[in-house]
Amino acid sequence: MSGVRPAVRFTLVVLPSPMKLLPLFLTAVLACSAHADETTLNAKLDLPYVAPAGDPLQTLDVYGPPNAKNLPVVVWIHGGGWQAGDKKAVNVKPQAFVDRGFVFVSVNYRLLPAVIMADIFHDVAKSVGWVHQHIAELGGDPHRLFVMGHSAGAQLAALLCTDERYLKAEGVPFADLKGCVPVDGDTYDIPLVITTATEARKAAGKPEPTFGHREKFEGTPEKWAEYSAVNHLAKDKGIPPFLLLHVTADPSTTAQAQRLGAELAKAGLSAKLFGANDTNHSKLDHDLGIEGDPATKELYAFVDGILKR
Repeated sequence: MSGVRPAVRFTLVVLPSPMKLLPLFLTAVLACSAHADETTLNAKLDLPYVAPAGDPLQTLDVYGPPNAKNLPVVVWIHGGGWQAGDKKAVNVKPQAFVDRGFVFVSVNYRLLPAVIMADIFHDVAKSVGWVHQHIAELGGDPHRLFVMGHSAGAQLAALLCTDERYLKAEGVPFADLKGCVPVDGDTYDIPLVITTATEARKAAGKPEPTFGHREKFEGTPEKWAEYSAVNHLAKDKGIPPFLLLHVTADPSTTAQAQRLGAELAKAGLSAKLFGANDTNHSKLDHDLGIEGDPATKELYAFVDGILKR
């Protein structure tokens, strides 16, 4: 070769100044820190709780930490007017409870009008029965169950934890229920709800709905009374402590929480009410489990107090 050297090409890379890189570095650090304390979620999804497998809605999801063993269990029942909703609509609840050393279970159930209300009650009871029988295999303690639910799920949770017939049929004693947390329900005293709503519609000159509470709860005063948690309270039944969360600005759910709370107290049972401010029906549910949320603080204090006894 000749003595001519080949040309060497350089690419000039201009890096941001250290001061410009600092915000990016801090953002990355904060993002890592935000997740540093989160426990890995082990999720078992769409497990059937009837055998042989029944309707696709008769399923549940289980969330737990790795190598879980003998942890307390939250059973969550979604809302949706008994006609809609889904077990996957749990926002941060699974992660929040798993981080606190729980196994979290979210259940589906068949919906109106495809089935009647009594079928829904039996579905959620069967889901708790499945949890009681199988949750030890997934790291949970079947003798430390907390039943919770929002809206329609609040009514379902309250009824399961007061009318012992549903869980007894599934082999679940009240002694294994450690707490009940109905969230912003409006149907703990169904006859009162129906009467109040009917009078309000008459006064306003409005017609009755074609498929309101009257029809949903099977159309007779006897059924309305039977499906109301307030009518199943007795001190000697082993009914668990209640935490009733409600939206302060909602007169309907506030009145129902106060009604059930008063009847629980009258029966000598443990009940605490917490009215959440600056929120609404959906947001109260959505924010449960979020750090700093006032209702979440009450919920954690409730379960922690029971588990420390």
